[in-house]
Amino acid sequence: MLKTRVITAIVLLTILLAVLFVLPPIYLGGFFLLLLMASAWEWSRLILPNQPWLAYFYASACLLIIAGLMLLHQPLGPFALMFVASIFWLLIAPLMLSRGLKINLKKWSAPYFILGLVLLPATWFSVMFLREIGLLFLLSTMALVWIADIGAYFVGKAIGKRRLAPEISPGKSIEGAVGGLVLCYIYAGLCTFYLAPTLTLFGVWTYRFGWLPMFLMVTALTFLSIFGDLFESQFKRLAGVKDSSRLLPGHGGVLDRVDALIPVMPIAVLLVGFL
Repeated sequence: MLKTRVITAIVLLTILLAVLFVLPPIYLGGFFLLLLMASAWEWSRLILPNQPWLAYFYASACLLIIAGLMLLHQPLGPFALMFVASIFWLLIAPLMLSRGLKINLKKWSAPYFILGLVLLPATWFSVMFLREIGLLFLLSTMALVWIADIGAYFVGKAIGKRRLAPEISPGKSIEGAVGGLVLCYIYAGLCTFYLAPTLTLFGVWTYRFGWLPMFLMVTALTFLSIFGDLFESQFKRLAGVKDSSRLLPGHGGVLDRVDALIPVMPIAVLLVGFL
């Protein structure tokens, strides 16, 4: 199992590095578009597992939303989508998580279907927008999510005792979340100290507002990455499955790998817009 997991991770990392540093930027959009459509396919199967054909139409619907907004050549559409997604993560997602497993997925299937058609395309547009600012700007923002996850995992394994959300995700601990947050503070501080201010969101924020507001922003983004992880865990438990799919050997589904990025990316774009 571990060997399969490592091989899959190496293959994915190789593809990602090639798309980022070797191929033209348009390939990055295509790569993330494939990830989005795979995530949409999994999203639909979680809601209605007995209607697998619908998942292909759902993935196509996400593609059509993106294509339609791009053909309009109006930035207001994608920004409105990202704004709605941000409102959901800031105001509605915490309420849904507070209900634990008391949500009836069958009764709420329609809202979940609509939700995916907003959150997933909004994530794609967010990634593309941050890439337009700069490759390092995008990578440094995404790396914050990965560092929060890695820190939470290892600190939780070492000293985690108090469960963060025992009903939704028993493996996550408060100590792990705090450890991930501290590691994100260190990472953002190093980015700000050693890189030019305009190259990362942390540097721009520090330059405009100071160190304390920057660390508050990092705190918010780290918590949002945890929200995304917990939201997908809740989604899977409501659906009665362990993984969103088996598309990635040893890792589960694509949605399992990008869940923490989904809330962070659109809000990072709004933070840039605020600047």
